[in-house]
Amino acid sequence: MRKQVAIVFSVVMVMACSQSQTPEQQAAEAALSYYNRLLEGYPDGFMAGKVNFDSLPSDYRRQLVKATEQYVADMESQHGGLQSVAISSNVGRSDSTLRLTYAFLLLSFRDSTQEEISVPMVERNGEWLMK
Repeated sequence: MRKQVAIVFSVVMVMACSQSQTPEQQAAEAALSYYNRLLEGYPDGFMAGKVNFDSLPSDYRRQLVKATEQYVADMESQHGGLQSVAISSNVGRSDSTLRLTYAFLLLSFRDSTQEEISVPMVERNGEWLMK
């Protein structure tokens, strides 16, 4: 499990170091990789993409993972579950005041509905993480 998370983070780091992508594209790619962890059934891998997640007390981390599992269960009951995640055609936006970059993702559900979400992202030491 940790090996899979490490591989995902390695891929994200390589993409983040790419000079050909804008910061908005880099943030969107990172957000996509985290949401794909949800799709693959790894809520703890999703939560590992949160800023400062590792520095939280272990009990609180477990509660956040449990809340993420509930989020997935809610998507299952309301929409039949998450079918796919893609980067939206909308261009991400940066907020220099808050030092955030908003990545836009398109969640597609099994009941054929879609939802566009914005994911606030921050760059820490060359790695894009969810706020």
